[in-house]
Amino acid sequence: MALLDTEGRWLEVNHSLCDMLGYSEKELVGRPFGDLTHPDDVAADLLTLRRLVGGELDSFQRQKRYIHRDGHLVFVNVSVSTVRDEKGALLYFINQYQDVTQHKRAEQQLLQAQKMEAIGLLAGGVAHDFNNIVTAITGYGELLLAGLAPDDQRRVYAEQIRRAGDRAASLTRQLLAFSRRQVLEPRVVDLNALVTGLRSMLQRLIGETIEVRTAPLPGLWRVRADPTQIEQAVMNLVVNARDAMPGGGTLTLATRNVVIDGPHAPQDLPMPPGDYVALGVADTGAGMSPEVKARLFEPFFTTKERGRGPGLGLSTTYGIVKQSGGFIGCESHPGLGTTFQIFLPRVLAEVEEPAPACAAPSLAPERERILLVEDEPEVRTLFQKVLTMRGYDVLAATGPREALQLVSGFEGEIPLMVTDVVMPGMSG
Repeated sequence: MALLDTEGRWLEVNHSLCDMLGYSEKELVGRPFGDLTHPDDVAADLLTLRRLVGGELDSFQRQKRYIHRDGHLVFVNVSVSTVRDEKGALLYFINQYQDVTQHKRAEQQLLQAQKMEAIGLLAGGVAHDFNNIVTAITGYGELLLAGLAPDDQRRVYAEQIRRAGDRAASLTRQLLAFSRRQVLEPRVVDLNALVTGLRSMLQRLIGETIEVRTAPLPGLWRVRADPTQIEQAVMNLVVNARDAMPGGGTLTLATRNVVIDGPHAPQDLPMPPGDYVALGVADTGAGMSPEVKARLFEPFFTTKERGRGPGLGLSTTYGIVKQSGGFIGCESHPGLGTTFQIFLPRVLAEVEEPAPACAAPSLAPERERILLVEDEPEVRTLFQKVLTMRGYDVLAATGPREALQLVSGFEGEIPLMVTDVVMPGMSG
């Protein structure tokens, strides 16, 4: 609570207000409230103050932003009442302040999560449909190349078609990663080993002007994740850090154990209580404004000039982390560098080594039969053609229901099925 004069200067303040703003009573008394008000809220405050002094209003309530002594914003619900003499002249204001910063942050996190989920659904749907088109382009390009002689001049055109298809496929994979629809192969891994193994490659990637440091925590807990995808996520963060340090700097990869035992998580992430392993990527680069930071993980959002990438690196990383059951946060300020933190849940298990690769089987012994299930006509026709060329007897179905009908009335043996995963009616 506080008492203010008709000019908006604090006359008396209680300890709760001092704690909320980070100042002592002596520092606040006599100071205009506008000194600590966010610049974007000052104009509305002055307009309301004139209406109160002029007698148009006796009281009002609004939400506004104050600036804490350490620089962070404090969201406050303010209730203002006027005290007047018997002639109606204004004597002073009585203000009540309620700190709603945590509620506001939770509200913003929810809105951001809903926005990212909506974008993810859109990106995933587009990627799935686009992936079918790319598969047909790339596949028929391969068939075209296979049918051309080595000295055929048309091979140049076919090669260009295949390269364009490969680039489009790469974009599709990134969109699928963001929308959390890619297929992961998780196992129990040691993030210290992952970071150590990446260091030499990262140094070559970012150049000699940037020093790479690693700070692995001894006794680090284990996590369950797809190591290839986590490496990709880290690489994306490192490339972003490199671009933020064109004149050189320091890049630090650090791991630590984190215990969340209350409502407040690191970097204000909506993390439930539990044990986590954190992997941090910190740079000494230019940092980011709050406006840029708010849109970091949106696909195709980039601050780089045209031609320097499609803006999918951070959105891909976001999707990989979320699909792995983790959280990702960012701390950044202009001129003070940027730190990304990936948090993955701890697992109580030993590190799992990858299974050894199996030898490829021989192709189509004795003209084996295959049931092919694919609802996209271009992809189904392509796969049927390729498998038939390889010597297989192919039974093609346009979807799950037709496949079940075909099998129920078929008398011979069908030892193998090749199927799309995402189809109408039921999944592969």
